[in-house]
Amino acid sequence: MGAAHIVAAGFAAGLAFSASTALAAGDLNLICSADVVICEQMKDMFEKDNSIKVNMVRLSSGETYAKIRAEARNPKTDVWWAGTGDPHLQAASENLTLEYKSPMLDQLQDWARKQAESSGYRTVGVYAGALGWGYNTEIFKTKGYKEPKCWADLLDPAFKGEIQIANPNSSGTAYTALASLVQIMGEDKAFDYLGKLNANISQYTKSGSAPVKAAARGETAIGIVFMHDAVAQTAEGFPVKSIAPCEGTGYEIGSMSIVKGARNLENAKIWYDWALKADVQSHMKDAKSFQLPSNKNAEIPKEAPKFEDIKLIDYDFKTYGDPEKRKELLGRWDTEIGAKAN
Repeated sequence: MGAAHIVAAGFAAGLAFSASTALAAGDLNLICSADVVICEQMKDMFEKDNSIKVNMVRLSSGETYAKIRAEARNPKTDVWWAGTGDPHLQAASENLTLEYKSPMLDQLQDWARKQAESSGYRTVGVYAGALGWGYNTEIFKTKGYKEPKCWADLLDPAFKGEIQIANPNSSGTAYTALASLVQIMGEDKAFDYLGKLNANISQYTKSGSAPVKAAARGETAIGIVFMHDAVAQTAEGFPVKSIAPCEGTGYEIGSMSIVKGARNLENAKIWYDWALKADVQSHMKDAKSFQLPSNKNAEIPKEAPKFEDIKLIDYDFKTYGDPEKRKELLGRWDTEIGAKAN
């Protein structure tokens, strides 16, 4: 799917969302870019804790960025919660989101506060997670595949049609993967790698977590995703093993932003402060959401992939969160990879 189609899809979803939402006092119009299970849990918890009705829609972070941009003159959304940080930073740099310094900032991890500082306090980190993949151990055993421990291993011809990753136009996960590979290999070598990897890709999904869900169901062998999404499938009882690539990998800072021109601004601030509380973030694991929480006092799920166990690159959020850089990389991906996709 091309960038224009993604924008159109995001815009269409936005129209449906705006048509179905009431704008009365006591409402909050929320876009959630995390997995639908945690989105629903957060909505239910917030409504129990506050006398505010949440009108929620689930959209990937790329789609949300496109929707907020398209509606800049007449915003329909108050808060954008979760999803990879790059699109949040892009929205911040385009003045699409509101500067807000939450009183909760001093309780947050350094990486979450840095996210806020680098955006001029137009976004903040709510969780973090490293990029990797999950593979179906039963498929591997049956077909005699060798465990892929490195990015290079995914090019094995044995994996032809056995790998899924999302489309970076719609998915923040896949854009993080694209930006990570560029930082690890250099841009030309990264695109050469992605061109070779394309031979093994069966599908470029819309959602970032969809590839490992397909692997869990036995529809594909490998899903390239954030590792916590793979861990979630293991926790559900599926035969999925998570891998952190040997060459190094990027990571996301899942973020939260208040949309500039929000119609329910006070309610948006109430959500923002509430979502940064330790007890709220400690409940994320109840929805099998195994990211690292941003509040220093929140309980870290025992299943969460720990940063100290993973070879992380020094991910350049400022450069790859810049709208021009994003546009350039996605344009090249569309021409060299998307146009030749299976």
